[in-house]
Amino acid sequence: MASSSSFFSLLFPFFLILFSCLITISSSRRSLIDRPLPKTLPRSGFRLSLRHVDSGKNLTKIQKIQRGINRGFHRLNRLGAVAVLAVASNPDDTNNIKAPTHGGSGEFLMELSIGNPAVKYAAIVDTGSDLIWTQCKPCTECFDQPTPIFDPEKSSSYSKVGCSSGLCNALPRSNCNEDNDACEYLYTYGDYSSTRGLLATETFTFEDENSISGIGFGCGVENEGDGFSQGSGLVGLGRGSLSLISQLKETKFSYCLTSIEDSEAASSLFIGSLASGIVNKTGANLDGEVTKTMSLLRNPDQPSFYYLELQGITVGAKRLSVEKSTFELSEDGTGGMIIDSGTTITYLEETAFKVLKEEFTSRMSLPVDDSGSTGLDLCFKLPNAARNIAVPKLIFHFKGADLELPGENYMVADSSTGVLCLAMGSSNGMSIFGNVQQQNFNVLHDLEKETVTFVPTECGKL
Repeated sequence: MASSSSFFSLLFPFFLILFSCLITISSSRRSLIDRPLPKTLPRSGFRLSLRHVDSGKNLTKIQKIQRGINRGFHRLNRLGAVAVLAVASNPDDTNNIKAPTHGGSGEFLMELSIGNPAVKYAAIVDTGSDLIWTQCKPCTECFDQPTPIFDPEKSSSYSKVGCSSGLCNALPRSNCNEDNDACEYLYTYGDYSSTRGLLATETFTFEDENSISGIGFGCGVENEGDGFSQGSGLVGLGRGSLSLISQLKETKFSYCLTSIEDSEAASSLFIGSLASGIVNKTGANLDGEVTKTMSLLRNPDQPSFYYLELQGITVGAKRLSVEKSTFELSEDGTGGMIIDSGTTITYLEETAFKVLKEEFTSRMSLPVDDSGSTGLDLCFKLPNAARNIAVPKLIFHFKGADLELPGENYMVADSSTGVLCLAMGSSNGMSIFGNVQQQNFNVLHDLEKETVTFVPTECGKL
């Protein structure tokens, strides 16, 4: 029988865990009409390298996790509040438009090129939204970006999208410029950022070799918000019709995110059949019990988010006494848990987190640190002498699988401040399974089977 404690060797040189990723998931209420598949798509799919937004910066590990939490603060509050506001809105009230929210911002960047001739730029990867977009000339309100702003007049493959197109109809908010039959868009995010401009199609090139024409994207001329400045645009990977996955008509993608402690190896995104191929290859070398597959749920009010069906949590040897309804997705669209690579740590509904916090505290042999210096809800004081410290097991019971996390995926330690912290927090409105908990798993989204599979993987060695 497995021990109720997982022994996490917290030697001081390795004292931190963080993780941030792209990720979380947008929404288009109207389905995209049939369009031809973009040309030159590799049949086996393709692989993209991902880079953390704070890589290469002179930051301590604890500073990186704090920056990730700060970046996600408005996103977290907005995601919880919007579900409640959406339910409260009267669908017949034209002064209070009920529109799905989108994740926005993110923790990882991907390199790609746009247009002909191709212009390179780095885009934020976000599983919490759908729209692909970049800043375009002539810009009336644009943030500073590390690469030149895209000039559509210099690209021979640029084409405006008409008002009657399926792409335009898939937007949650759009307007028709009848003078030139151009589809104008406004796309807002959970952190109150937004982009406004013209919807168009272009040729996108990934990893300098996979060129795909006819991809719909937003050519943004008014772009506001603090969450975009680390890149030059955004690539949505949500479930909605405008996302890269949907436009490529792919049903599978996976990402494998390295720990923030790995400053050399890149994380990876796999799109198409290559995603399942990598997962199957890795899983074949593991015990079948290690690979975990769980069901995905849909929320009609937030159709782009990837919802997991969480049924309970075990700390140590004790299954927490939490009402099952705490994690359920309600008929009115509130509650539930989304898996979000763009949120750094996991957040649980306040009542559930309180119980988890109490159980963790009772099972740890360290005194609680109440200084609040890290921004995390539960921290412990580390002893002066370096030694191995036992931490309780943490198991998430999802429908279809029980996912036991390695200690480094939920405990964050820092020698400079002398604390060991739980990389989780409380929320209201919905729960979020963040990217710290997903590190060094290859996480496969199978949209045909409506499942997510976790395969333990040394992501830096793929």
